[in-house]
Amino acid sequence: MEHAIKVHNLAHNFGEKTVLKDINFEIEKGKVFGLLGPSGAGKTTIIKILTGQLVATNGEATLLGKKTSTLSGDDYKNIGIMMDNFGLYERMSCYDNLKFFCKITGVSVSEIDIVLQKVGLEEAAKTLVSDLSKGMRNRMLLARAILSTPKVLFLDEPTSGLDPKTTEEIHHLIQNMQEMGTTVFLTTHNMAEAEKLCENIALLNEGEIIEYGNPKDICRKYNHQKQLLIHLYDGSDVVLGHTEEDMQKVKQYLEENQIETIHSSEPNLETVFIELTGRKLE
Repeated sequence: MEHAIKVHNLAHNFGEKTVLKDINFEIEKGKVFGLLGPSGAGKTTIIKILTGQLVATNGEATLLGKKTSTLSGDDYKNIGIMMDNFGLYERMSCYDNLKFFCKITGVSVSEIDIVLQKVGLEEAAKTLVSDLSKGMRNRMLLARAILSTPKVLFLDEPTSGLDPKTTEEIHHLIQNMQEMGTTVFLTTHNMAEAEKLCENIALLNEGEIIEYGNPKDICRKYNHQKQLLIHLYDGSDVVLGHTEEDMQKVKQYLEENQIETIHSSEPNLETVFIELTGRKLE
C-alpha cells in the first residue's frame, strides 16, 4: 500500500494561539480524502502545511515520500492547488493566465485548450478573469490546478456557493482525475459531497480530528436508534426496531405488498458532527 500523504502528530500555533493539535492521517495514492469542518477549524492551515506554504510547529508531514517543509520547485510540478484566487491574475484572460502558468511549470501550451475544454471554459478563453462569474472562476481555478496533470490535487471548498449544475460538473471532473490516478485532498463542509466523493474522511473541530474513516462506516457507528422507517401504500408511516417481533411485521408487509419505501435510520455526517461537537458543520 503506497501513500501519497502521511501526517504524524502535526501541530501548529499562530503566536500563542494553537490552531492544530496532534493531527494524524494517511492517504493512499489515487484516493479521494475529505477533510470536513466548519470555518476556522484549521482545514486551510493543514493544506498550507502539506503544500509547503507553512512549516508546522510540531510533528511531521510527507507528500509523495518527501517532508513538506523541504518541498522544492520540481516537487510543485506534481501538486495542483485550488484555493480562493490562488494563482489567478485578474487583468489577464483565462488563456493568458494558463499560458503564464505553463511557462512557470514547463507544461506545453498545447495543453491549455484541452484543459479549458475539460472545465467547460473553451468559449471564455479570451475573457478576463475579473469578468468571470463565481462558477466560471471556480472552473478557472480548477483548470489552473489540473493543467500540469498533478499527482496530488488539493481542493479547498471547490463547490462553495455554486449552483447544483456547476457543482455536479466539478464533481465529475474530480472523479475523472481520480480515475487517472490523481490523489485528491478535498476540504468541504458539504456532507453530501464528502459521502459521494471520498473513500475516507476526517472530521475536524477546533484544530483536532474527532472522527476518521469511511463516511458510511462512521454513520453506521453512530446509528444508536437502529430503526427501520417504512412508508406504506396506504399513506401511513411505521417505525420498527430490530426485534424478532418487528422483523415478522416487515415480513408480513412484504408478503402483502404494502411497503412503498423503506429506509434505515443511520445518521448523516452532519448529525454525527452535531452529536460529537454540539455544533453544525456550516
